[in-house]
Amino acid sequence: MNRDPAPHHPLVQRLIDARHITDALFSIVKPEYLYERPIRERHRIVFYIGHLEAFDRNLFDERLCSLPAFDASLDALFAFGIDPVDGGLPTDVPGDWPSLEAVRAYGEQARAQIDRELAALNVDGLPQGNGAQTGSAEQLLNVAIEHRLMHAETLAYMLHQLPLAQKIAERSEGEGQRPGYVPPARHAGRTREVDHAPMVSVPAGSTLLGMTRESGRFGWDNEFGELRIDVPAFEIDRYMVTNGAYLEFVMAGGYRQSTWWKDKDWLWKESEAITHPAGWSQRAGDGEWLLRTMFEERPLPLDWPVYVSHAEASAYARWAGKALPSEAQWQRAAHGAPHAASGNFDFRHWDPQAVDAYPDNISAFGVEGQFGNGWEWTSTLFDALPGFEAFPFYLGYSANFFDGQHYVLKGGSARTAQCMLRPAFRNWFQAHYQYVYAGFRCVRACDKQSVS
Repeated sequence: MNRDPAPHHPLVQRLIDARHITDALFSIVKPEYLYERPIRERHRIVFYIGHLEAFDRNLFDERLCSLPAFDASLDALFAFGIDPVDGGLPTDVPGDWPSLEAVRAYGEQARAQIDRELAALNVDGLPQGNGAQTGSAEQLLNVAIEHRLMHAETLAYMLHQLPLAQKIAERSEGEGQRPGYVPPARHAGRTREVDHAPMVSVPAGSTLLGMTRESGRFGWDNEFGELRIDVPAFEIDRYMVTNGAYLEFVMAGGYRQSTWWKDKDWLWKESEAITHPAGWSQRAGDGEWLLRTMFEERPLPLDWPVYVSHAEASAYARWAGKALPSEAQWQRAAHGAPHAASGNFDFRHWDPQAVDAYPDNISAFGVEGQFGNGWEWTSTLFDALPGFEAFPFYLGYSANFFDGQHYVLKGGSARTAQCMLRPAFRNWFQAHYQYVYAGFRCVRACDKQSVS
């Protein structure tokens, strides 16, 4: 891509930094495999090379600055991505897409066009008000930044599913690492088990979901509208459920017994012949469980959080005599957690770390690691908060998914930008999507009875 504009405003610099992250991700894939589709519900990788620039161009045009169209057909082709459930799977073939040269040329021209305007734009002089003001320069730039950073995470979990032979091998330490790479933390006992039995008590009290526009802080449309909820006392797992704990469920026949599964989840599991989490496999001969990480296959790290779909997480919770937390319970448990504390987030690692690796990432109630190392499923269906208003420039961002099929996730993963660790941020996916960097922890009522 072309050189960056002069970073005369902090938000412009943040957009430049976000570009570097996504540019580096595309460099992981061997060029001959950029037309692959690692996840069947998603676009081919090549789409995102054009989409990230098209989104910025379409967003800024006639809102932040004038960006005359130079290829309206590609503006439209690359305008929107695909949600994991939208009525059917994509059926396109590589030949349906423009050549890689054409896609890259489009992206370079779009970025150059934007950069010329950003270099000349007096962002500070524009009427902006604050990051919550609809159509302000501050809001539009934040939307572009966070949209790109969200796709950085989407691309990462897509590339996680790409066969290892189709990626450029990770360089060893001392040879120079690709941009943004942080060597894995050196923890003793990477295949040890963490005591997953401890739960911590959270006393009854209220919690606040969302935020007000009057706060002046940037947020996506579904974050606005405060909702205060009284939460009865409950217990919650101190740590996220580990691979080791989940392996007990697998070995106990959890995937063979319909007792633990909702009817629609069991039908999905059976129709897809799912017998274990995505990324797990068993080695022929000795049957050892393995995990495919970004750049290698390795013995299953028992102390890492397990990544599963909502359906799988719910089944485990029932088997354990517990439940998934509601969004309000999760938020209540996170009270007092320092969101900028040490943790596995902000692109620091390609893979998870041990669930107890960051003891400073702890809430006032003693719940560890709620921010980073893996999104956490809740039992709450994604819906609007009171006073919801869709962004007029992105009407379907949230509203298209208030459909009773998507569940709220909270927290963040190793590939989540730090700016999105804010308490109000809400992620969401449908129950049968296995590929997100998403794990979970369980809750139960303080009287030791299962939470419904």
